[in-house]
Amino acid sequence: MDRRKFLTTGTAAAGAAALAGCQPNMETAPAGPTAAEKPVRLYVGTQRPSSDEWLSLSKRHGVNHVCASLPRPPYPERGFYTVDELTEIRERCESHGIVADMLTAPFLPSSHIDREQRGDVMLGNEPGRQRDIDDFNKTIENCKAAGIPSIKYNMSLLGVVRTERTPGRGGSSYSTWKLAESTPEPALTRAGVVDSDTAWERITHFVENVVPVADSNGIRIACHPHDPGMPPEGYQGVDRVLGTAEGLYRFAELSDSPYHGFNLCLGTTAEMLQDPAKEIHDVIRRLGGMKKIFNIHFRNIIGKRDNFIEVYPDEGDMVMPEVLRTLYEVDYPYMLMPDHMPQHPDDPGGRQGFASAFGYIKGLIQSLKYEIGQDIRTDGANPIPVQSV
Repeated sequence: MDRRKFLTTGTAAAGAAALAGCQPNMETAPAGPTAAEKPVRLYVGTQRPSSDEWLSLSKRHGVNHVCASLPRPPYPERGFYTVDELTEIRERCESHGIVADMLTAPFLPSSHIDREQRGDVMLGNEPGRQRDIDDFNKTIENCKAAGIPSIKYNMSLLGVVRTERTPGRGGSSYSTWKLAESTPEPALTRAGVVDSDTAWERITHFVENVVPVADSNGIRIACHPHDPGMPPEGYQGVDRVLGTAEGLYRFAELSDSPYHGFNLCLGTTAEMLQDPAKEIHDVIRRLGGMKKIFNIHFRNIIGKRDNFIEVYPDEGDMVMPEVLRTLYEVDYPYMLMPDHMPQHPDDPGGRQGFASAFGYIKGLIQSLKYEIGQDIRTDGANPIPVQSV
């Protein structure tokens, strides 16, 4: 994509205004774009806590869609959310004029296996694994009953692995990973050695046992890639098979169900590539062409595989307007949400960072809509009323 394309209409308008004073006979209003392409269906979203405070903050910053989150169910009594719990959170979102597009799964988080109470799916332990699969399937069924159309989850043993943070702009600090400076502590997790074959057996077993339930209920289930990817020999004894582009493609091909796909974190995906600015588009086109992308974490990095920092979206190596154009190209129709925003001591709850990211994403989307001639006040495929003054 020509990076200047996003700026064409704005530049034309500014030029016309400047010329108006010296050439009064020239028409000063730009002609405007022509609706000649398919509509932009993607829209801004968030996965922050589903409290009234965060829902209110999200709404006033123009966010009309969320991935809802609830406290974890009371282990060990149950590992699923009830219909009443899911209905209550959906209705709370709706009371703020927000749609609950997705749910954070009750377990299978992006945390370290040594801290997890419900880790049997990735440990391969029976009978706990079957119990947890049954509970996950119960959540799928209850999402259908409560009107929440998708669930995001992780298949992780190591969680999000990082080294010391890096100072950033304005006194911020950036999450950082430098493999050469890391020390795996402990050398092995309680999972022991998990090679590629073992990891794929456990992942495949889960997919084969939950996707049919997702199919029968029409609920999309979206897996997050491993963050970050690790060398083939593994880290803390674990081969992170969802930490390469090839691993993502293999996961996508485990089922041709339209309800089996990814919560594709662009930052995490960039972290597994040698040249993220170029290679990210190939990943989006391949997975997007398969219709396997159900949610996007719209974040950026500086660096590459094994050595990167997570930065504000406007200062990373990926050109985010180009990334947005590629998502549009594959007709991606769901949320773009901030994730892993830089931290600052004046912003302990992350409100400023996320508000900044909401505005950045909305600005890119509106620029793309204007470029193709779509009403910039529309909100993706979902008919959310737009207030005007």
